[in-house]
Amino acid sequence: MSGLRGAILTVLLAAIAAGLGAWGGATYVLQAQREPSLHEFVHERLNLTAEQKGKLQTLEREFSITRSAREAELRLANAELAAAIDAQHKYSPEVRTAIEHFHDVMGELQKETVIHIVHMRSILTPEQAAIFDRRVSEALTEDAK
Repeated sequence: MSGLRGAILTVLLAAIAAGLGAWGGATYVLQAQREPSLHEFVHERLNLTAEQKGKLQTLEREFSITRSAREAELRLANAELAAAIDAQHKYSPEVRTAIEHFHDVMGELQKETVIHIVHMRSILTPEQAAIFDRRVSEALTEDAK
């Protein structure tokens, strides 16, 4: 009986070790392949001055409020879409209206994000702006490659 218990314990420990190894490996691979976000890129790779960091912090704080408000609107628009679909279970005029509302809010968020990026660029030196521009262009065309 103790031999069976030992074998079961061994198999269980091996399964846990394999699971942890797979999780650790996947985490490592995902982190290694992920490009830094634009925020991380600006903070970590552009060697900002203290003045630039202060201005950037103000811009980010202001945009965070705007983005949070738009994201709340997107969640509301999604709830409206869910309710419209649930009401008739077909592509109804209410569903079309809800989709258009969602797209309008998403479009506003995209416009505000681009404006924020332009504001971020305005605090950079010409050399930093050139590097920033390349990173923005890469980010916008990543999936097109």
